[in-house]
Amino acid sequence: MPQRKAGLKRLRADKVRHLRNIKIKQTLKKSLKKFKLLLNDKKKQELLAALKEAFSKLDKAAAKGIIHKKTASRKKGRLHKKYSQAISSSAGKA
Repeated sequence: MPQRKAGLKRLRADKVRHLRNIKIKQTLKKSLKKFKLLLNDKKKQELLAALKEAFSKLDKAAAKGIIHKKTASRKKGRLHKKYSQAISSSAGKA
């Protein structure tokens, strides 16, 4: 337990930041999971909307320092690759 006022304040601030970071990570994971589930359905409009949402969540998490910006970039690249493959395979079947 901190002995000084500044240390106590730091504890409170860290707790608030920790809760914020957890919330952002949870929403990020939910949007990534939603995208992966929609990959199987191959509905273009819904898949594109889920991709945009996932990109947005990744960018926001990277901007706030919750994940590294290069991690976000790597994940975005992989998601876009999966999206392209899903669209091209569904276009070939139609």
